[in-house]
Amino acid sequence: MNTIVKKPWGSFEIINEGKKHIVKKIIVKPGGQLSLQSHKHRSEHWVIVEGIAEVTINDEIYNLHENQHIFIPKGAKHRLINNNDQTLIVIETWHGDNLDENDIQRYEDIYNRVS
Repeated sequence: MNTIVKKPWGSFEIINEGKKHIVKKIIVKPGGQLSLQSHKHRSEHWVIVEGIAEVTINDEIYNLHENQHIFIPKGAKHRLINNNDQTLIVIETWHGDNLDENDIQRYEDIYNRVS
């Protein structure tokens, strides 16, 4: 059984791991948002499974619905927001040579977490 990790915005669960990838199921509660962040060592792919996601990548904002996806390049500032009353479920895939949870640079965070 995979461990569910609670976060102020919701939770995540690692559902698959390999040498150069990690696949997570992310659940963002209504009104929740991940920090505006970037990564030096990995890119990410997000697939919207349920709900509507507001995704920021650098200076662009996208509204993604179920069965849509987006690529976040290594080094891009990005954020995931659930502005809706429904739970947001996203499958996130990390890809890179260094898949450390600490590969995160936070720029803004409504929960006052720092990098």
